[in-house]
Amino acid sequence: MIRVRQAIVVEGRYDKNALRQVVDAPIFETNGFGILKDKRKLAFLREVAARRGLIIFTDADGAGLVIRNYLKGALPKNQVLHAYIPDVPGKERRKRAPGKEGKLGVEGMAPEILIEALRRAGADLSDGAAESRGAPITRADLYELGFSGRQDSAARRTELQRALSLPENLGAGALLDALNLLFTRDEFLTRYQRSFP
Repeated sequence: MIRVRQAIVVEGRYDKNALRQVVDAPIFETNGFGILKDKRKLAFLREVAARRGLIIFTDADGAGLVIRNYLKGALPKNQVLHAYIPDVPGKERRKRAPGKEGKLGVEGMAPEILIEALRRAGADLSDGAAESRGAPITRADLYELGFSGRQDSAARRTELQRALSLPENLGAGALLDALNLLFTRDEFLTRYQRSFP
């Protein structure tokens, strides 16, 4: 597993899953063209780029180019890197037919191609010995603080995401990635401590 200092933004969950198999980094989704209308997610990506740097890693097809160009124009150039995959004809295993342009996307690339694309983009890669911020915030922490597993957890998560200007549609894993970018575990536990009967 290769550790990447920067966060990565991809088009969708299958791209995210493919990258999670080869890199240790926060990975966020644009939800395809959803990013074009999601001001909160765009603001969040700006924050991520400012704090950690951001790598845009979209497919090589027309849709990927539209999303990349939108983000390229909306994010500070000095905080963003661009990872490109080659044009490879084919279809992903989960699909019955190739996409409109007949090219493999990020999800269909071999791990070594994904790593090489990150390397060519200028990503800060390591073999796993990166700086330590201590233990990360975990799902168990979210449970202990009442952000999951409680009757009012969904409302509390929504309130937390609004307070931190995070997109409301972040899944559990993406929320954890975001929280771990914004806080150390100790900072988060101190700030949101809550006891339950």
